[in-house]
Amino acid sequence: MSSVLGVSVGAGAVRMARPHTGNPHGHVEPHSFDLQTIPVSGQSVEELAAEAIGVTLETTPGIAATAIAYRSEQHARAIRAAMARQQLTNYELVPEVGAALEFAQSTGDIRGISSLVVYDLGSSGLSVSVVDTQSREIRHSERTSDISGDYLDSLIREQQIASGRIAHPPDAAGLAALDALCREAKEQLSSNTAVALPSEQGLVLLAQENFESLIMLAIESSARMARDVITRSDRPVHGVLAIGGCARIPLVSKVLERWMGVPVIVPESPETVVARGAALLARPVKPEVIAPSPSLDDELSPAWLSTPPKRGKREISGAVLTVSALAVVAAIGLGLGYGPQVLQRDSHSEGSPTVPATTTPRSTTHDPQSVVAPATPSESPAAESVAAPPPRRQTTEAPPPPPAPGPNTLVVPGLPPIVVPTIPPEVFPFPPPR
Repeated sequence: MSSVLGVSVGAGAVRMARPHTGNPHGHVEPHSFDLQTIPVSGQSVEELAAEAIGVTLETTPGIAATAIAYRSEQHARAIRAAMARQQLTNYELVPEVGAALEFAQSTGDIRGISSLVVYDLGSSGLSVSVVDTQSREIRHSERTSDISGDYLDSLIREQQIASGRIAHPPDAAGLAALDALCREAKEQLSSNTAVALPSEQGLVLLAQENFESLIMLAIESSARMARDVITRSDRPVHGVLAIGGCARIPLVSKVLERWMGVPVIVPESPETVVARGAALLARPVKPEVIAPSPSLDDELSPAWLSTPPKRGKREISGAVLTVSALAVVAAIGLGLGYGPQVLQRDSHSEGSPTVPATTTPRSTTHDPQSVVAPATPSESPAAESVAAPPPRRQTTEAPPPPPAPGPNTLVVPGLPPIVVPTIPPEVFPFPPPR
């Protein structure tokens, strides 16, 4: 059974989603997807996404369509360039907001809401969009990188170093390892009241109350930004759809609801909503076939590459003309080359053979009488291939009538018949025309 693939390309990870039963329609269960997350480390996220998609398509048969969610036009251009370098064409790009809306409508999470705020807080930044759920028109959208998941991780890191329990890493590698540990602590505090994570620099110890006090100012700033976007859209909203990895933090939904005064919907696994929505939007892409012009096809495509081989009128006529031209050249050479030699030798040397000795002609299509003269029993077999003239008679009797002229016999008045030797077949580069 054919399946589809949805991909979201974030700064911190590439997420891929495949529905269990092809491309589902109607109501969708949140658990009806196979999910895969690939962390980004030291590589362009677009290049990593293209490589991951290529490997998935090769190792997973039956994927008929791929949809990749993009955030902006610049993001879309980077994805297209990376996919082109991987020589992948059977895919389509869908907006992240549209993919999130598709998933929320399919699961029924936003049923009855006609105007919605999509609040997407991920590792690289915050995007806020006001969307009409009926027409799926984006009324207004803004994005900032001042508030992000990475920024919240840095708040935890600085607090741990300031507490004295964690030593400042000596190099960039140690700093990256500490940031990864702080990110893990943030994720665990979404469902736990406290965390204790050991590291080479010390113990990362943090309670949920302390964590919320650290990030409160940043979350309130994000809520203020969302409210400003609603104001600039000049359209009232009836709900907030919170997605992205940071939407798991309980404080986010509490602050948004307090500042907005509308219900806040947080889907299960909010960081994979865009990838799952992209999978729901995936449709097979029909490649555009451009038929080449006949002139270019004739010039660039050899006849032996076509299947089946085309033997057009132009090709056959060319072959016939080539063989005919060779035959004309051979006839001209026969008349200008061998004829004068035979006449000259006959006029200067009496009794000598009229033509040079040749091997037995290989062609048997001519009249034997016109090829060789009758040989006496005393002559050797090699002499049978030489057309020698009969001896001159000393009597006054009339000479016997000459043999009937053949295709290779040259008759000159006052001279015996001259037999022109047959040109061996080796002189023709191609077989004679039939």
